[in-house]
Amino acid sequence: MCCNAGMSALPVLPPSDPAVPGAEAGPAFSPLYQQIKDLITRSLQAGEWKPGEAIPSETELAARFRVSQGTVRKAIDELATDNLLVRRQGKGTFVATHAEEQIQYRFLRLRPDAGDAGLQRRLLECRRLRASADVARALGLKSGDPVVLVRRLLLSGEQPVVLDDIYLPGALFKGLTAERMSGYKGPMYRLFEAEFGVRMIRADEKIRAVAADPAQAAVLQVAPGAPLLSVERLSLTYGDRPVELRRGLYRTDHHHYRNELM
Repeated sequence: MCCNAGMSALPVLPPSDPAVPGAEAGPAFSPLYQQIKDLITRSLQAGEWKPGEAIPSETELAARFRVSQGTVRKAIDELATDNLLVRRQGKGTFVATHAEEQIQYRFLRLRPDAGDAGLQRRLLECRRLRASADVARALGLKSGDPVVLVRRLLLSGEQPVVLDDIYLPGALFKGLTAERMSGYKGPMYRLFEAEFGVRMIRADEKIRAVAADPAQAAVLQVAPGAPLLSVERLSLTYGDRPVELRRGLYRTDHHHYRNELM
């Protein structure tokens, strides 16, 4: 059997095999490493390996999928680049978690012009409401479906820097309360991941300049009409399923938005 990374069809275990939940052969034109990447992603999505847990070794995965170790390595390399897996020298490969320092802030692109980049959080409210038409459309819900609204501030010292309105599908976040959020000391995405089984994989953003209205100005401690950066971010989990709509207003008088283009 040929085990190179060419354009051959993937010999996989049958879908009924419990070792590969929902596994099925990818299209014949898909590169072999890409098919292995898809199969590993399906196992991650199915919860076969939890965030922070080690996945099987490259040798074990190569035997499982009946391909070469090099093909598995290339698939894992891409999953690590996508921040789904984390390699640890001498320890193995682990499912990425938002508790990882290099991952927990990867969607927040605001940086100070000088000084410490750390921001503190202040929860303003957390409540359930019915989704408006635009929120429902973004989250793939029906208008009027339940959502959870989380409003919070990010502060640099005592100075407000970001005002976030975060909308979450109510069905996925049953039991999320202000008390539960206030009592959790780790990153918010780690809370979502650990207690609700929702992992943010990637995000799409829309950015525009706006002027602060009186209510926004009061919260962010700027003058009404002051320039702000409006950042609307839709976060998605496995299968490009939308699981969070975030509408943030950023002060940029002492901070800037930085994005590295590859």
